[in-house]
Amino acid sequence: MDFAALAPIVAVLVVGAISPGPSLAILIRNTLEGGKRRGVACGIGHGIGFGIYAFIAIAGIAQLKASASGAAELLEIIGGLFLLLLAALMIRGSDGENEHQNSDRRGFTEGFLIAFLNPKILAFLIAIFSQFVQPDFTWGERTLVACIAMCIDGGWYVLVALIISGTPLMVTIEENARKVELAMGILLAGLGVWIIL
Repeated sequence: MDFAALAPIVAVLVVGAISPGPSLAILIRNTLEGGKRRGVACGIGHGIGFGIYAFIAIAGIAQLKASASGAAELLEIIGGLFLLLLAALMIRGSDGENEHQNSDRRGFTEGFLIAFLNPKILAFLIAIFSQFVQPDFTWGERTLVACIAMCIDGGWYVLVALIISGTPLMVTIEENARKVELAMGILLAGLGVWIIL
């Protein structure tokens, strides 16, 4: 696997990581209440939960593509449709604030659970990876892509916790979350249409 094969995967994972939603709300809450260390722990926990889902998605897709070519095409179309659904939900507006207010978990556990108990993350990863994962990927390549996904996701949330802790940037992020969510929704809609066509 070369960089050219990894570049589109990395780009989509970065877009997915930076889009606001319940995970960002949980991270901000932990950072506000527990400071930098708790925010970093939340980011690491989220990255690990995300990485587990990434590995499951990659392994399943590669196996499915290796066993039946018709199933692979169907999976790609379903993935494109799911991206359109996600885009519509983002453009309409999320309900992430309720998750933020009602959560009583702490640090690492809260970050891990918000990722691991969210089936939308697995569905998102299946939608994304179905376009890029090939049936001839070795187990080493599958693990590498899952680790990259884990590092991008966890790294983003750790970076956010480090940057926003104790700064007015925290308020700015929350105030502009809707604009960022709308932009990400439009981008995902374009990607979904491109995949289907």
